[in-house]
Amino acid sequence: MRTIGAVESLWRYPVKSMRGEELAEAFVGFAGVHGDRIYSFRSAAAPAGFPYFTGREFPGMLAYRAVYRDAAAMRFPINMAEAEALAPGLTKLSASAVNCSVDVETPDGERYPVDDPALIGKIRTQINERHELDLMRSDRALTDCRPVSLISHATIASIRSGLDHRRFRANVYATLTSSEYELLGKRVRIGASVELMILKRDMRCKMITLDPDTGTADPEIMKTVARDHEGCAGVYCAVLVEGVIRKGDEIAVLDL
Repeated sequence: MRTIGAVESLWRYPVKSMRGEELAEAFVGFAGVHGDRIYSFRSAAAPAGFPYFTGREFPGMLAYRAVYRDAAAMRFPINMAEAEALAPGLTKLSASAVNCSVDVETPDGERYPVDDPALIGKIRTQINERHELDLMRSDRALTDCRPVSLISHATIASIRSGLDHRRFRANVYATLTSSEYELLGKRVRIGASVELMILKRDMRCKMITLDPDTGTADPEIMKTVARDHEGCAGVYCAVLVEGVIRKGDEIAVLDL
């Protein structure tokens, strides 16, 4: 095992394409970061393979702030202490629908429960009428491809100096001694117990061009990623061993 870096920050996104929240610690399970992207809006105009309504269609979604109503209840799985006390460490349970309640603050300061039809009504006034929307909820993270995403600050800086890391909407931002791409196909440990398999490079789309505060697009960012980085930035991971990771935790490669 060889230490290769540390966790700089941890993030989850209660509603897909809405503003994320930075965490001091996070439970990472087989289905992803606990509480990450468990809600998404779905568009009747979207393809069946990717039914989500996202910032690609409505950049203004990035300015909507989603927060868990009971943040303490969404800190860890509901039975984590009991499950870990039973050898060899049993699978943890997702939070109940009640604990998963999310409130959404709009850019103009209004606040709605995420399942309030009035929230969809407000979004509908700002988008193309072909998008008929409804709300999805899932016990697993409704990520694009894989449960956990990781990107190094060096990779972000190589795209453009001073670029806001929030554009990349990763779960784990890291400082590494070498590129995360050198970890492809290898196992890494974060903190005391979490093990990830680094699966593939993260193919990027329009989302990284959008300012995380305003939704304003900067197409030059995507052009740079396409030209200099083969369209990718960061990596996707699968979870091999569940556990808690914290800001500042060491990252070590297990496959030398």
